[in-house]
Amino acid sequence: MTEERVVLCGASAYEQKYYFNKLFDKIPKSIQDELHIMCVLFTEEVGGVITFVFEPDGSLSIETESAEDDFLYDEISSGLLVGKIRSSKQELLESLDLYYRVFVKHEDPTELLMREEETE
Repeated sequence: MTEERVVLCGASAYEQKYYFNKLFDKIPKSIQDELHIMCVLFTEEVGGVITFVFEPDGSLSIETESAEDDFLYDEISSGLLVGKIRSSKQELLESLDLYYRVFVKHEDPTELLMREEETE
């Protein structure tokens, strides 16, 4: 079981590149495409870099950053857009959490689903 952070995907406005971690190739192509679109649209609208990262506990974080000399980066829009992604794509993000915990960390799916039902 890994105790490190693992990058799922990310995009950079500076390099105009998108990265998807090959560890997650088994994620359905439609979801990979959706992640690609989210990342690229974010960097097109706000600039900077966006990264989706799995934390050691299995939760998925969305991180953004900009170069120190990037005066065009809009930090307010960045925060608003990340909030919009979290709310409009909540089900997708929760599914990715579950995928990571079951297929990468090898946690028991029954136990995870029972815990999830208890919190609802």
